[in-house]
Amino acid sequence: MPPAIPLATYRLQLTAEFGFDAAAAIVPYLKTLGITHLYASPFMKARAGSAHGYDIIDHTALNPQLGGELAFERLTAALKQHDLGLILDFVPNHVGVHFDDNPWWLDVLEWGPASSHADSFDIDWDILPHRSRDGVLLPIIGSSYGEALERGEIELRYDADQASFSAWYYQHRLPIAPERYRDILRTVVKTTHAGASATGRAILELVARYAGLKQPDRASAPAFRQSLLSIPGATDLIARGLDAYLADEGRPAQTQALHLLLERQHYQLGHWRLAASEINYRRFFDVNTLAGLRVEDASTFDAIHGLVQRLVTEGKLHGLRLDHIDGLHDPAQYFVRLRRLLRDARGGATSPFYVVIEKILGEHETLPRFAGVHGTTGYEWLNIISRVLVDGAGLGALDEVWRQISNRAPDFPPVLREAKRRVLQTLLLSEFTVLARLLARIAGGHYSTRDFAASSLRQALELYVLHFPVYRTYLNAAGPTAPDRALIADTIERARADWFGPDEGLFDFLREVLTLDLIKRDATTHSKRRVRRFALKLQQFTGPTMAKSLEDTAFYRYHRLLALNEVGGDPSAAALPIDAFHEMMRKRAIDWPHGLTATATHDTKRGEDTRARLLALAELPGEWTAAVARWKVLNAPHLTIDNTTRAPSAPFEYMLYQTLLGAWPLQPEPDFTARIQAYAQKAAREAKQQTSWLNPHAGYEAGVRGFIERILDPGRSGDFIDQLQMLAERVALLGALNSLAQLTLKATLPGVPDFYQGAELWDLSLVDPDNRRPVDFAARAALLDELQQPDWAALADTWRDGRIKLAWTRELLRLRAAHPQLFSEGSYQPLRVEGPLADRVIAFARRHDREAVIVAIASKLAPLTDQGRRWPRADEFAGAVLLDSYQIDDHRDGQKLALAELFATLPVAVRRARYCGKLGPSRLRRTRS
Repeated sequence: MPPAIPLATYRLQLTAEFGFDAAAAIVPYLKTLGITHLYASPFMKARAGSAHGYDIIDHTALNPQLGGELAFERLTAALKQHDLGLILDFVPNHVGVHFDDNPWWLDVLEWGPASSHADSFDIDWDILPHRSRDGVLLPIIGSSYGEALERGEIELRYDADQASFSAWYYQHRLPIAPERYRDILRTVVKTTHAGASATGRAILELVARYAGLKQPDRASAPAFRQSLLSIPGATDLIARGLDAYLADEGRPAQTQALHLLLERQHYQLGHWRLAASEINYRRFFDVNTLAGLRVEDASTFDAIHGLVQRLVTEGKLHGLRLDHIDGLHDPAQYFVRLRRLLRDARGGATSPFYVVIEKILGEHETLPRFAGVHGTTGYEWLNIISRVLVDGAGLGALDEVWRQISNRAPDFPPVLREAKRRVLQTLLLSEFTVLARLLARIAGGHYSTRDFAASSLRQALELYVLHFPVYRTYLNAAGPTAPDRALIADTIERARADWFGPDEGLFDFLREVLTLDLIKRDATTHSKRRVRRFALKLQQFTGPTMAKSLEDTAFYRYHRLLALNEVGGDPSAAALPIDAFHEMMRKRAIDWPHGLTATATHDTKRGEDTRARLLALAELPGEWTAAVARWKVLNAPHLTIDNTTRAPSAPFEYMLYQTLLGAWPLQPEPDFTARIQAYAQKAAREAKQQTSWLNPHAGYEAGVRGFIERILDPGRSGDFIDQLQMLAERVALLGALNSLAQLTLKATLPGVPDFYQGAELWDLSLVDPDNRRPVDFAARAALLDELQQPDWAALADTWRDGRIKLAWTRELLRLRAAHPQLFSEGSYQPLRVEGPLADRVIAFARRHDREAVIVAIASKLAPLTDQGRRWPRADEFAGAVLLDSYQIDDHRDGQKLALAELFATLPVAVRRARYCGKLGPSRLRRTRS
């Protein structure tokens, strides 16, 4: 059996090309590497052709594109044979909608609020303008609705097998409400002049039997359809009669008939651009094809977790990673229900069931304690590792470079607020409008607040969202916790300070709504239901707002040092002092010892070794600055300048130079230029400045593509490429040293190390989809077989081939396997370092009872490598780690461990040790935050 708490996880991106059988084939390799749990991307039934699995259309079935049930059985058998566990990336928050593949969504379109699945979706049915009936906006039309209608792109069809009618817009099926079948059938009989025929009479008689309002209804529809199927000749007659709805240019009557029919449905078709301002169902971020689920609804929760429960009961699933928990209506309630479900599924099992959550924490934010949750997926630790490795002495110079290139101060908060304002005005305008309207209805519901103008309330709410510093609060119907109350109050004051109009209690009112104090003080004044709905719905909104503004906008505008532009990070962050790092890890060993420690995921902005290289720029700030100045001159002829447009812009050009250094291949790579061009297009659109996803600027994007093509063409830019290659060689060496330090920390710090697919060799990828390229596992397995007894000095000499990282990964995971309790439950103790390199060496002990491991890593090694020109020599590491109460076998000096000895071949080291001091309490106590 695999351990209940993983020792190491390995993330796999499952696709149609790499399904369950392909995953089963690499299980022996993962076992040899030292992995204890395969951590799989979502494998419930997703939309056909999905490259990621997050667009689930059926939570109750395994994805047939991955091989289905039989292939999954083969995977679980392989995992069981090698004692590996399986962790599922589970998506409780949303499903794929539109098209013709989600039965829940199609049922909602067919039956509207009466659908048995209507409560599963967060739809504001009554806010569509200019409609006499409730409906959901479907922004699926590629042109205007009128143009699509008149061109005949929307077609009414009859399904003879199901006796059902649907409108079709290309691959989108739009079920017709059965209460409108009577109108269609009468029109069919009239159009075909079949009223006197036996088939026509039978159809009219059937229609007459269902003469009541909204008939046939849900209960009687099956009988109606069965009767229609039984009428001889009905299918042929209907096929001919649908000509009455065959819209096209020159057929105004038929076009009007189809339009009137569509207007009487539970949906309204619209141009895809309407989604930004008019959409009335909650989406996953701004993705129209992903609709939010109301998992707070008990029947919805039970339905989407049924397969998970079955797999846990069968012993085939050993952990869960919960996607985007900040989108949940009430996360605390969700995790209580989930723990109960897992307990029932596991019967009498007493061991823990491993659960981690995708939660992005602000710098000073603490993770709430949810039932059964072991920690996060590790973004906060990724950024902590980067900050302790970066050379703080060089960040000041990079600040100044960025100031000159961007022509603005290197302050990040204004950039984030500008990005938030753009997102609120475009991508998430519709969701924000729903909230603003609800707030105005709350205010208008009582005479004491009815004078707050809707426009003022909207502006105040916008300021609150702009100044809200984290992803969300976690209040429930009972109200906020003390930290959340303080956060709301602080944000209100920041928003108030940014307000130039008369206040007159406006922000006090907003605060009382957000804390629910408005209905607690006097429950008779305002609508309880509306106040609770607003406060809890706003929590679901601030998370997507922050994500789209920070990760998907501001990160692509602010380029001081791209290594710090990472999910969960602050691009303007300072270096982290070693003492502060030690204190964080000491607390983590107590509070969250089992959360994941990630250095790359499917969502990170660049590969872990790309980031490690870029950290090195802070060690070479002078040379980097001079190089950029030369490159700007060399490449000026390759810019595209059209009137006031410069492609690329100066800040974007600076970002490209960092990207090229970070991803520069160690061996020739034929598709490198295409990769950089694809990345640049995504980065430019995400920045939402010169171009965007909503409004692509073809001229600017062509200019950027051409610039990249020209500067990477040896025939046109030989001098630039030579200079780039020379600096890239040095940055690559420093980056490799940073990578080994990063890897060592990940594997030995408190927490569970998580390895992203393929990153056991150098990972120089960029943001997705670049980081989802196929991985050559056969080559990795062959290399691992050759490294049974690594020669570390030889591997250091050939560091470019990546074998040193692969071998060191297995060495560290072997150490974890040999000391499972130490790394799972052990304490963290900083060790002092003496000598001139004390500020460049991180040393600590992991201990469980007398068992211990000493860890030391060297960082910021430019001075010891001739600025990245050679591998560091052991004799340059002056100083020692003070062992205090630890004893290393066969070590002559019991008090000190010389750095030259530790770093004889690699600037990272782990040593088994014994603790000789006095033993304290065996159980660690959680700290109070």
